Amino acid sequence: MASKLFALYFGELMWANKELEILYRDDCLVAVNKPSGLLVHKSMIDRHEQFFALQMVRDQIGQHVFPVHRLDKPTSGVLLFALDALTARRLGEQFMEHHPQKTYLAIVRGFVNEVGVVDHPLREKLDKIADKHARQDKEAQEAITAFAPLAQVELAHAVGGFETARYSLVELRPQTGRKHQLRRHMKHLSHPILGDTKYGRGEHNQFAREHYGCRRLLLHAADLTFTHPYAKETLVLRAGVDEMFQKVCEMNGWREVLEPYM
Repeated sequence: MASKLFALYFGELMWANKELEILYRDDCLVAVNKPSGLLVHKSMIDRHEQFFALQMVRDQIGQHVFPVHRLDKPTSGVLLFALDALTARRLGEQFMEHHPQKTYLAIVRGFVNEVGVVDHPLREKLDKIADKHARQDKEAQEAITAFAPLAQVELAHAVGGFETARYSLVELRPQTGRKHQLRRHMKHLSHPILGDTKYGRGEHNQFAREHYGCRRLLLHAADLTFTHPYAKETLVLRAGVDEMFQKVCEMNGWREVLEPYM
């Protein structure tokens, strides 16, 4: 009980009176740079949470907003909202057909040496509470992720039975939108994302906390490219990484590689 009360109090201190970085805004759209640790909207899974990106953006701009897509709570980066129901429906159709292009940055365990594509179907991840009435026997759905290495580092620290710790900075481009797709696909490749407490490796997450002082999932939605629902022009929205993501990259000697994403 005490730990739950502390979490509630800490959450209030973190998000109360905080304004989110607005990346883009017009008469029908608004996009923000969502911080790691913030839910997009209220969820039965995290019933104790008091703050949500949807609520914060609504209060910040003084009008209702409609979610178009979602990011996992621990993932940071570009988050797009519509300002009316019709725009939300039009953008929702784009996302359902996988027309928008998304680029993520991730720091993963091990050396990723080549450009590649993960074509590995995923079964729908169901939550015991939120999805208790959903079908439990659905077949695995198509899931495709393109990946490319950006930088690597080998550290003289023994982790997980190895004499050194190896990590890679990678660019990920999902071609489909399954739940936890990037996190599950990188685990499938034996390159779990650093800081992933659900699909990652505990010893590497502990090393990240001790060596980098990092307690977040190192996954960031760096840019989102889509067609404006009315102007029909291509919009490219970019979100810079936060201080912690930047710190880890700089400690690994990746500052120059990271600069285009800052």
